[in-house]
Amino acid sequence: MAMMFWYGDGMNGWGWFAMSAGMVLFWGLLITAAVMLFRSLDRAAERPRGFGPAASAEQILGERLARGEIDEEEYRRRLTALRSGGQ
Repeated sequence: MAMMFWYGDGMNGWGWFAMSAGMVLFWGLLITAAVMLFRSLDRAAERPRGFGPAASAEQILGERLARGEIDEEEYRRRLTALRSGGQ
């Protein structure tokens, strides 16, 4: 009764292949989970990347121009509006 699933002749080649593939998959998933956990904990310790508390509106506008998010015409229009106090 105990040997019912072995068909009486031991494990064949496909059994060894399935067992080996399962072990590789298991360790791959375990290592991937550990790396992802480590990275998420490492990112939580970093400071958030942003403009920071000391960045002025003009600095942010200048950075947007440098990154190409706005063109020079829009930069000048918004800079004028900032300096005039929105009037």
